[in-house]
Amino acid sequence: MSSKSRTRRFGLVVVLLLLAFALSACPAQPVAPGEAPSETAPPSLVTITFVQEPDNLSPLYTTMWFSGILTDFWLLGLWNFNDNLEPTPQLAREIPTAANGGISEDGRTITIHLREDARWSDGAPVTAADFVFTYEMIMDERNAVISRHPYDQFVAGVEADGEHTLVVTFHEPYAPWLSSIFTYVLPKHILEPVMEANGTLDGADWNRNPTVGVGPYVFKEWESGSHLLFERNPNHWQQPNIDRIFIRITPDDAAQVAAIKAGDTDIGVFISFSDVPELEALGTVNVVSTPSGFMEGWFFNFGEQAHPAIRDRNVRWALAHGFDRWQITQDLLLGLSEPPASPWDLSPYASPNIQPVPYDPERAAQLLDEAGWVMGADGVREKDGEKLILRYVTNMRRLRLDTQVVVQDMFRDLGVRFELINHPSDIFFASYAEGGAIATGQYDIAEWSSQPEAYPDPDTSRWTCREIPTPDNPAGSNWNFYCNPELDELFARQAVTVDMQARIAIFEEIERIIQEDMVWLGVWQDNDIWTVSKRLSNVRLSGADPFWNAANWTLE
Repeated sequence: MSSKSRTRRFGLVVVLLLLAFALSACPAQPVAPGEAPSETAPPSLVTITFVQEPDNLSPLYTTMWFSGILTDFWLLGLWNFNDNLEPTPQLAREIPTAANGGISEDGRTITIHLREDARWSDGAPVTAADFVFTYEMIMDERNAVISRHPYDQFVAGVEADGEHTLVVTFHEPYAPWLSSIFTYVLPKHILEPVMEANGTLDGADWNRNPTVGVGPYVFKEWESGSHLLFERNPNHWQQPNIDRIFIRITPDDAAQVAAIKAGDTDIGVFISFSDVPELEALGTVNVVSTPSGFMEGWFFNFGEQAHPAIRDRNVRWALAHGFDRWQITQDLLLGLSEPPASPWDLSPYASPNIQPVPYDPERAAQLLDEAGWVMGADGVREKDGEKLILRYVTNMRRLRLDTQVVVQDMFRDLGVRFELINHPSDIFFASYAEGGAIATGQYDIAEWSSQPEAYPDPDTSRWTCREIPTPDNPAGSNWNFYCNPELDELFARQAVTVDMQARIAIFEEIERIIQEDMVWLGVWQDNDIWTVSKRLSNVRLSGADPFWNAANWTLE
């Protein structure tokens, strides 16, 4: 899942003061491995602006994009995906294949050989036991993790075969394993004592203050509303070229653009489409667009807290026909995107038989009439004394705020009204256990940008019955509260189908059901747009793991 933005405006002076504070408050780092710090040369620093503050740093407890992309700096997994979406070994020595003996003949067992020179930032060795512990923490019901997928359904066991060999066994051959297992690892020597003392990791200090990690950088500080700081990890096998990574939290898109124009940031993150022409004209930055599998969409609430109209498929289809998404992409996105037909748009798994729902306000009105929602004297439709006023909820991203306003006007003549609600992202994307606004069903239509959890693989658990969170089972990512046993069976079948063409055919059926039931409506294809300062070299942004090669970045 993804998100983006906040509202509040800082002047340029404040931005410069924040940078000055960061430079003065942090202890000096060595310029190169083994060298003493120079008295004349300050530590090298790359500044990255975020328009949304992370809600958590532990991958156990967040699906927030702004949190997830930071793991490339400080919490690596077995491998990540480069700018060509190819797996690149990190804590694994190599990618398991049948040829190198890493995949068993029956396809059910994956053997991973770990790097023997991998160390946690405190110097402790990274071992297979850390991965076994990670699996146990994901599966332990005392931890209200964001999701247990895919381990709970597909993994039969995780074992350590010595210190540096990890063995993962599946119930059946599992197609998406390469992009869905052990994308991160937890430090057993740090968190096991916490688990033993508290019986859970839910409130662990490490979740927001992970001073021990494994990556080219190590977490140093997080000042809420201001910044996060990462410093070179002296125990990483590949010493990065740059000493510090400074994440500045900016209040909104306008503040980020001001920082880019002033040269106060090296990487601008999730740039608004409307800002692209102005930034391209600067000449001081490169504007980079990376397909990342993210699709902006409307998620309809099928839960008990939803307005009764939303639980009627005719009404959902009426809303789809009444929403001119092409007006949004032309007017607000400058024609740089278009409405997606499928959550898997722009991928080999997108069905050619599924087309975007056409804009047809006459059909929308007809469907509302058929559903019994008749126009009232005040211009608002009603049924059985209930007004058709829907809670349209999203976060503070400027583009979403603008979209809400356009939608409000777009549906006026159809007799549909919206209560426009916006939450800071840490509330909007918070988990069920944390009382998150969407996870607990406090909406009728919610808008955000999502990608398959296993991207670049299409596998997702988002619409399966078992992922619906409840008080007894708060771990779950199905915030639509949609349950369809037929869809569950298809998702389970695609996961164990290793033939790509057969798997594509299953996804065509999945897409058909999602559209027929109008579970999700695509609004725009949400490519990641970045700016990279021309003083920063060798930045190869990936749609799956944006900062995968951060250790290789260089400053001129």
